[in-house]
Amino acid sequence: MARRLLIAGNWKLHKTVEEAVALAGDIAAGLGRDDLDVLVIPGFLALEPVALSLSASPVLVGGQNLYWEDLGAFTGETSGPQLKAAGARYVLVGHSERRQYFGETEATCRLRLAAALRAGLKPILCVGETQAQREGGQTEGVLESQLAGALAGFSPEQGAGITLAYEPVWAIGTGLTASESQANEAHAHIRAWLGARFDKDVANTTRILYGGSVKPANAAGLLNQPEVDGALIGGASLSAESFLGIIRAA
Repeated sequence: MARRLLIAGNWKLHKTVEEAVALAGDIAAGLGRDDLDVLVIPGFLALEPVALSLSASPVLVGGQNLYWEDLGAFTGETSGPQLKAAGARYVLVGHSERRQYFGETEATCRLRLAAALRAGLKPILCVGETQAQREGGQTEGVLESQLAGALAGFSPEQGAGITLAYEPVWAIGTGLTASESQANEAHAHIRAWLGARFDKDVANTTRILYGGSVKPANAAGLLNQPEVDGALIGGASLSAESFLGIIRAA
């Protein structure tokens, strides 16, 4: 089944508001195609200015995280309704850096996914194994555990509203990249798990992105794999030239 590609750029803790707006404008100006979805994910301070600057463009905007309560005495947090009001359409949940540095767990991922769906956002749930886990033959078990924990209690209708991103932790920011076959095999395993957990329709329609040192030179091979439905890009999304190069390669 053909699934529309999604190319997403996660800008992490980079770019001032002015720099983010300029980068978004360069991406929109150079896009030149409408047969795939393009998403930029700036820091929270730049989210609304970037969204406003892209209002006449097909480029979508997302948030890097969200809290699981919609309002309250939670200093420093950002809610789903706030993200939606600022112009976000998507939001990342469970990125490996959130897991590594900020104590994200499957339980908190589940709460964030529910909050995103409640707010009308499209969450992108990130999963992936460490190098030690891959070398130990644990990749499939790790992916199943992360998916089962984060999606516990979700209905097929809720599951259908979630995009997944396979991000092998050993390939994020390291220059290492999963081979085309490694990426495709992991995606195929995730899709089979979705079919068993939900149903065939959810499995066939869910977009599964690959993330991990994607760049223009390797994008075509990865994105042409049958189970890979796009990319979640870090460092290479910080330059319009490299990000657009990946889009052109898709």
